[in-house]
Amino acid sequence: MIASQMDVFAELSPERRLEAINEDLKQDPARVQLAGWFDSNRRRIAGNLERLPPDLEIDNAVQSAVVDRVDDSGRKKQAVRLIARSLPNGDLLVIGRNVDEVEEIAHVVGRALALGLIPGVLLCLVVGVLLSARARKRIEEVNERVQRIVAGNLRERLPHRNTDDPFSSLSMIVNGMLDEMETLIHSLAGVGNDIAHDLRTPLTRARLMLERGRTNARTLEELQMVADKTIDGLDQLLSIITAILRLAEIENSQRSAGFGKVALANIVREVGDMYEPIAEDKGIALHIDSPYELSVHGDRDLLIEAVANLVDNAVKFTPAGGRVEIGLLRGKGENIVRVKDTGSGISEHERDAVLRRFYRSNNVRHTSGFGLGLNLVAAIVKLHGFRFTIVPGSGCVVEIACPYALRS
Repeated sequence: MIASQMDVFAELSPERRLEAINEDLKQDPARVQLAGWFDSNRRRIAGNLERLPPDLEIDNAVQSAVVDRVDDSGRKKQAVRLIARSLPNGDLLVIGRNVDEVEEIAHVVGRALALGLIPGVLLCLVVGVLLSARARKRIEEVNERVQRIVAGNLRERLPHRNTDDPFSSLSMIVNGMLDEMETLIHSLAGVGNDIAHDLRTPLTRARLMLERGRTNARTLEELQMVADKTIDGLDQLLSIITAILRLAEIENSQRSAGFGKVALANIVREVGDMYEPIAEDKGIALHIDSPYELSVHGDRDLLIEAVANLVDNAVKFTPAGGRVEIGLLRGKGENIVRVKDTGSGISEHERDAVLRRFYRSNNVRHTSGFGLGLNLVAAIVKLHGFRFTIVPGSGCVVEIACPYALRS
């Protein structure tokens, strides 16, 4: 502002400069403008600057000084910022502005900052301490519960509130993980008990046969007969162990690398051809309905195994004179492989139980099997990301559904 005024006044003629200085000072009710026009002998010609301040630099440099201001109100010392410039005729022009208001404002702002900063810092410290104590308390509580979980209390869960704070979100995620782990651990414990129960009977039978053969056998043929029966029992044990290992392999997704394009219609027809002689020997009508040539992304061998297990169960549990249907159809947004029979079916309360390992309903205890078929099917379907449905009721209907695939 000072430099701009200096440029304007310096370009004016002497007469216009005198009028401009006087007019500018008249329009300054706040008395912050300062102007002084001095001749070559440094006598004042116009303006409200009584005399030149000592050590004045005449080179257009902005400088600070304390000067005597003279106007109608009298004489007053003011701290100013000013510029001095020599004119072509040897005169000296000085333009300045009072900075008392600026210093006062700076002082007020500084006091306001000081008065607000100290309480603000104290408030921040108090809030920080409270938040830190709260977080430390929650961490200690989480640590205590984690220690109890590590000690074996699988029902313990981390505390959380129904809010969106990070602690609660993390606690809910960890609690979900703990729920899944508890389910898996109980499942493993149940599997261990089921394995022990199902293996104990054939092992006991094999031991008794060997013991009786050693005691009662009189000829080599009798010993060979006992050995053959024992081998059959051991083969049954090996089948159970092989099925369990197969389940572990599928559930660990070790076969996912072998996925590719698979024709569902070919699988249905192939499984139907495989079980048609078995169904015919048992007096069961096996009907195959596959009007669509549909494809899916998956492991062909595993899908054949899943469909074969469903058909095997249907043929096994359907009485003579019954009917088994294998169909491939389109649902709402998915392709469906459906196996339907006229057997005793699965009740509503057993629909989830039949998917557990070694589970066998009391209605089919007399039928041979290990109770692993549907569990194996469920594992294969889960590996592929498909949907497995058991429709309860008289006659059994089971479905494997997958998203629509391209026509082959």
